[in-house]
Amino acid sequence: MNYLHPPRLDALARDYALGTMTGAARRRFERVMRDHAAARGAVMQWSGRLAHLANSIPPSPPSDAVWAGLQQRLFPGEAARAHEAQQPWWRAWFGANTWRGAAGGVLAGLALCLVVVRQQPEWLGVEVREEALPQSYVGLLSNAQGVPSVLASSRRQGRQLSVKLLQPLVIPAGRVAQLWALPKEGAPFPIGVVPAGVAQGKSVVLPLSDTSEKLFFTVPRLGVSFEAAAAAPGASPSGEFVLSGPCVKLW
Repeated sequence: MNYLHPPRLDALARDYALGTMTGAARRRFERVMRDHAAARGAVMQWSGRLAHLANSIPPSPPSDAVWAGLQQRLFPGEAARAHEAQQPWWRAWFGANTWRGAAGGVLAGLALCLVVVRQQPEWLGVEVREEALPQSYVGLLSNAQGVPSVLASSRRQGRQLSVKLLQPLVIPAGRVAQLWALPKEGAPFPIGVVPAGVAQGKSVVLPLSDTSEKLFFTVPRLGVSFEAAAAAPGASPSGEFVLSGPCVKLW
């Protein structure tokens, strides 16, 4: 079988990213991914599409009948008393409308980063040994269409950030591509400038003002905006982010 035939490869990558490919078929395709960059890229593209789709779907709370069925299965001895109550305690505790939306975006971003890093550890400049990766911060930034475009990574105690272009980055004339850290609290702060002219698939190394641990410890997201000049410390983005995505800890 020619796994690299485009229509077949697209279907296999879709099944792998969805998790519907199992058993021996999944192991065979993982061998194909180890040997062929095209297969790894196809899986990355499908993972990006699925993550974007997951973020675009509003949470849908289950019906009362579903909750009642879960209660009967999980707590059969308490079914009668729970039926009399207006709302089961465990439903009120977890909150049907609150936890799914918040967790969905975080899990999707984390899963996508892990897929990319696991399938192409060389992007981080490391090799996987006994399924262990060095402690690192990894960011995966996507464009407005949800296509992964930039992979940023740095060792936990490192003072350099490796930036790899997964898609071409067209920078308008007279502007620079400024990379920002978006902390949980407080304003975005500048990290560095992605140089113009970096080819797709190539990497550049940006110096950091401090260790990754100190810079990114409270940073869940990264963003790129087009600015008139490199941002000075304390500056703020002048416009919208053209790329953005999660920043996760791998340890």
